[in-house]
Amino acid sequence: MKRVWPEVTFWRGVAAVTLAVGLYATVVRFSRGLGAATHLSDGFPWGIWVGFDVLVGVGLAAGGFTITATVHLFNLERFRPIVRPTVLTAFLGYLLVAVGLLYDLGRPYRIWHPLIMWNPHSVMFEVAWCVMLYTAVLTLEFSPMVLERFRLRTPLRVVHGITIPVVIAGVLLSTLHQSSLGTLYLIVPEKLHGFWYSPLLPVFFFLSAIAAGLSMVILESFISSRAFGRRLELDLLRDLSRVVVVALGLYLVIKLQDMSGRGAFGLLAAPTPERFLFLVEMIFGVLIPMVLLALPAVRGDRAGLFCSALLVVLGFIMNRLNVSLTGVQGRMDAVYFPSWLELAVTAMLVTLGFIAFGLAVKHLRVFPEGRQEERPISFRRSPRPVVYLSRGALAALGVVIALGALTLDFEATGRGGAETAGIAAGSPSEGRTPPPSVQAGLHHPAGMADGTVDLRLPGDLTYPPGKESPGAVKFSHESHVDGRQPNCATCHEGTFPILKVKAAARTEGEMHGAKRCGACHDGKAAFGVEDNCEGCHTGG
Repeated sequence: MKRVWPEVTFWRGVAAVTLAVGLYATVVRFSRGLGAATHLSDGFPWGIWVGFDVLVGVGLAAGGFTITATVHLFNLERFRPIVRPTVLTAFLGYLLVAVGLLYDLGRPYRIWHPLIMWNPHSVMFEVAWCVMLYTAVLTLEFSPMVLERFRLRTPLRVVHGITIPVVIAGVLLSTLHQSSLGTLYLIVPEKLHGFWYSPLLPVFFFLSAIAAGLSMVILESFISSRAFGRRLELDLLRDLSRVVVVALGLYLVIKLQDMSGRGAFGLLAAPTPERFLFLVEMIFGVLIPMVLLALPAVRGDRAGLFCSALLVVLGFIMNRLNVSLTGVQGRMDAVYFPSWLELAVTAMLVTLGFIAFGLAVKHLRVFPEGRQEERPISFRRSPRPVVYLSRGALAALGVVIALGALTLDFEATGRGGAETAGIAAGSPSEGRTPPPSVQAGLHHPAGMADGTVDLRLPGDLTYPPGKESPGAVKFSHESHVDGRQPNCATCHEGTFPILKVKAAARTEGEMHGAKRCGACHDGKAAFGVEDNCEGCHTGG
């Protein structure tokens, strides 16, 4: 008897549940608005739908323009077997990015406005146009699979005839918007943490997208081989991993030079959550996979190649989330963590991508003919126990280490790092100007006429009143410094951790206690909390 319903498996069950929950979240989002479906606010308007669905989705699709340029522009025909699955991955990625934007926009029905309402001074306008145009390019690059399926020979000849100019347009557009996504965050120098804010953000976004896009091609090849019983193009993937090493090496060297130039190495002295996240991102997402992929034994081993590419992708995801979420949360008036409805929508979009890829493989000629494997691949280690470095890998690592050492500029930054460590520990500043590294962390550097640097404090903060409070509290950094050189660690190292200040959610007794405002407002160091209510509760 012919089976009507598909076989129920574990992963199909997971996909069905994910889609059902995502559809419920969709109904809530579009029927009740962003306020009911998300933890976004006016103080934190961009969340996981921008940080993951857009920034990560666009970056992981960067393999599309790199592989098509490799084959069609540089004429490296040996990579042709992986062109179609890579283009399919990029095409689906950009479609899902557009769908994710529909969820994030307050008025999604106006998503077409950039087509006719031009604002050439806006970075977002440039990103919108580049993404729209590159999605059109990917549609043309994907179209031969559909045209072959329906045997539409005349349109197929036309598409083949314009392949080269289409690929060139795709490379230009991808280069523009991959970097411009980093340009978006150049407008928040006072909000993005010094570990990630840099004038070179567009360069970092582009280089990291190259490394992550090619690593995603490697992962997609492994997953496709296992899921569809295809032959694994291990020789091609090894060559792609070499390019990943180069991209990661360039990223690391430029990052070290940039941090040295901005005096940001001193930020590593302060035990903050940002430091932990930054070190995890750089060590596990850049340094370790770069070293592993430089080893021929790792590149030739299926498990080693897969795990190294996975580290690059995870490090890339962490970087984008650090830039868009955790790196700015310390300077925002709101604390953000995505609601379960936001997570459900994101999981649904990822699941739809897997389902669409599987349907495309089933009904279209995505993979070249005659490359079937007798059985799915295994991730068992290859019999190559000896680990060695090629001469080229040794030379590349030597150059990276040498350039990285030069960027440290010990004479210029050594004293600043020591000063930073002292300030982070809460030692008196003795009237000295804080080193540039601390200013980079506070995001308020401003040059003075005499060549020194002025540390500009944040503006006034207003906290809404609690249930029994006589009025809103208006906090002024200026009045608490009173003309002295500010030492931020005095309050923010223990009493008021920057990432956890949420006075409106605390009780009056807790705020008046010795662990909060009462630590100073005890009637001795400053007026007591019960002596002068109007001194703090100004009514906003």
